[in-house]
Amino acid sequence: MDRQLSFWGWGWQDRFPDEATRKGLAMMAGAMIPGAQLAIRPPPQLEQLRLPPVRVDVPERLAAFTGAEPRERAAHSYGRGFPDLLRGFLGDFSAAPDLVARPRDEADIEATLDWAAGARVAVIPYGGGTSVVGGVEGGAVAGSYRGVLSLDVRALDRVVEVDPVSRAARIQAGATGPGLEEQLAVHGFSLRHYPQSFEFSTLGGWIATRAGGHFATLYTHIDDLVESVRMLTPIGPWESRRLPGSGAGPSPDRLVLGSEGTLGVITEAWMRLQPRPRWRASASVRFRDFGPAVAAVRELSQSGLHPSNCRLLDAREAMLHRVTTDGRCVLLLGFESADHPLEPWIERALAIAAAHGGDCPGPKVADEGERTGAAGEAGAWRDAFFEMPYLFNALVSMGAVVDTFETACTWDRFDTLHQAVTAAVMDALQRVCGGGMLSCRFTHVYPDGPAPYYTFIAGGRDGAQREQWAEIKQAASDALAAAGGTITHHHAVGRLHRRWYDRERPEPFAVALRVTKRAVDPAGILNPGVLIDPLAV
Repeated sequence: MDRQLSFWGWGWQDRFPDEATRKGLAMMAGAMIPGAQLAIRPPPQLEQLRLPPVRVDVPERLAAFTGAEPRERAAHSYGRGFPDLLRGFLGDFSAAPDLVARPRDEADIEATLDWAAGARVAVIPYGGGTSVVGGVEGGAVAGSYRGVLSLDVRALDRVVEVDPVSRAARIQAGATGPGLEEQLAVHGFSLRHYPQSFEFSTLGGWIATRAGGHFATLYTHIDDLVESVRMLTPIGPWESRRLPGSGAGPSPDRLVLGSEGTLGVITEAWMRLQPRPRWRASASVRFRDFGPAVAAVRELSQSGLHPSNCRLLDAREAMLHRVTTDGRCVLLLGFESADHPLEPWIERALAIAAAHGGDCPGPKVADEGERTGAAGEAGAWRDAFFEMPYLFNALVSMGAVVDTFETACTWDRFDTLHQAVTAAVMDALQRVCGGGMLSCRFTHVYPDGPAPYYTFIAGGRDGAQREQWAEIKQAASDALAAAGGTITHHHAVGRLHRRWYDRERPEPFAVALRVTKRAVDPAGILNPGVLIDPLAV
């Protein structure tokens, strides 16, 4: 039997922990959030799902790749943020699309967009379904359209062409992280883009949401790796020219990046590749206090060393990810190269950290050759990082309120922002849940500022968890906006962040975006409600 993805939660269905494991997790969570009343509940079964009736028939010309099977509709209802996991676990699939299409090629996508525009059916482009901001959910606009269709592009998953001279590849948008890496490895290359959703998310989704990836400095976003993009819009193809750089007016690719399926369906892109790394060097550094650790990271980000890993974990984050339990902050440092050994780089980075009071208790690792994963505390963090979404599944099933949010700000604003966000969220956790835990780490760092990423966990009240989460999320988002941070560094806008995104962007740009949307999507069928209000239809 083929392995199945969970229809309600993160990842593989068989990775949901059994009752004994969840009891152990409940004890661990109880130690972190005293007073939380966590219960062990069974996961939902397919026959228990509550799905709305299908409102539109499968058209004959789409029948070969479109259907309305209950499991498919359920699996395409939500992303994988806290409210999505909660509703899925409770069996509430009221936001299910009417139809799910799995196009086999561009002709199928063109036929789908043509039919949907004439039939007044909203189309939600769907890659890996890992959105945590309501980016793939059509329930909120269902009443304005005759139906909602989820357009799943994962069948378009090939590396079509490799240009080894320019070090680039033409890759279809439905390729997942493992799929494209396996195909590129044959040619000695890698995209070197590893978001937390790497196993399930797709290239098209990364481009549409401006995803953050593997490198903590230098190549941080998918933006840095895009050479050109091909996208199908309701009025025709949108395809840019392959160029290393250009000053010819506004870039068409920059408008596609972050468009979140509102302007068209990304079908393929030429991507800049990296040679597979041969040399690596890594170490972990501990700090007694967060402030000196932040100062060390700032100096590192401005040093020109460009570490591939420069992740700072506060004491709670280090404990949560099972990196250390001694109450100290941990800085995970790493360098990679396909060209040269890295001992001078790691030595200089450790000297900078030591000047700010950092202590490297274990040996630094410098080696050569192909390998996967990481060693020591960096390896422990990496393993826990990719396991964390599965832990969220379990915590939601026990009634906890748990989520993450991230931002970016300039270095001069970080201390004020961090204090304001911490105060706002801890106050909300106390007020709404009677207490809870908040942790912070830097996922990416730039010469002009960090990208802090926060995790909160609290006990929930049965039947009120979604309302509790919403109040905490609003407190966090309001604090970010007031302190001058962005509402999202790499998780996109979706429907969840719309209120704060509307305040962040310049109004003339909002006008231009609305006009562009109307020009390329006259019927307003593509992912309505994301980035801008749905057009009147």
